[in-house]
Amino acid sequence: MNVAVALAVVIASAAVAVGGMLLVRRRAPVGSYFNDGDRAAGVFGVLATGFAVLLGLVVVLAFTSYDDARTGAATEALTLAQQYEVAHLLPPAQGRQLAAELICYGRSVVHQEWPRMQRGTQTDAMNPWGVALFRTLRNVKPRTPSEQAAYSKCLDQRLDRETARAARIHAASSVIPTPLWLVLYVTAALIVGFMLFFADSGERPVVQAALIGPVVAVMVATILLIRFLDNPYGGGAGSLTPVAMERTLRLLDQERRIIGDTTAVPCNARGGTGA
Repeated sequence: MNVAVALAVVIASAAVAVGGMLLVRRRAPVGSYFNDGDRAAGVFGVLATGFAVLLGLVVVLAFTSYDDARTGAATEALTLAQQYEVAHLLPPAQGRQLAAELICYGRSVVHQEWPRMQRGTQTDAMNPWGVALFRTLRNVKPRTPSEQAAYSKCLDQRLDRETARAARIHAASSVIPTPLWLVLYVTAALIVGFMLFFADSGERPVVQAALIGPVVAVMVATILLIRFLDNPYGGGAGSLTPVAMERTLRLLDQERRIIGDTTAVPCNARGGTGA
């Protein structure tokens, strides 16, 4: 989230609401448009309470999606590192090929999938290196008990990695349906419109401004927060970045040097097949 832009939107929204209140106040009767203030306050309480409950539920839903995406990205990176180590316990030829393809998988996540998630163009299609990894696994012929155990573990890790990837990608698409957004916006507009009827020419302008400004600022800020949580890859402060996968790739480079793995990596630095 761009904090400066969000702050500007909140201030501008509050300023517009205050301006509307002061404009209505010019022709408002003393004591507001309501003859019975207590009854009007009760109606406003119902509107505000319903909106607050709805906001709370939506925030929980959006934050759950955000947290699932963050956990999925971290789990995917950790599983990739673990699978890389297990791959070296498989028969040497297929194991080293599998390890090299795992590096390509990590690079493609960082340099190809993540930008697509930020742009909102990432699909549910399988990662091409995930397909290559599966094909390599099918060609593995474990013979010794240790190789068989490593092969079984590698299959389990593949499932864990794909599950974590699915959680990461799922958050790239909005989890809050359009009807829910409409209800939020309509309810917020109703609350603001209802508050304008509390305009009172007998009150000082600063009091009238304080009546509506903070309320609108809180509502707009909360809606902006929900939009951010609903699109955690959009960029700005708090957005999810491929930190875990980048750390894993650095770790794998260190491990390759330590174990002396000189197998050619079948991809470029960005996880593509070109040079």
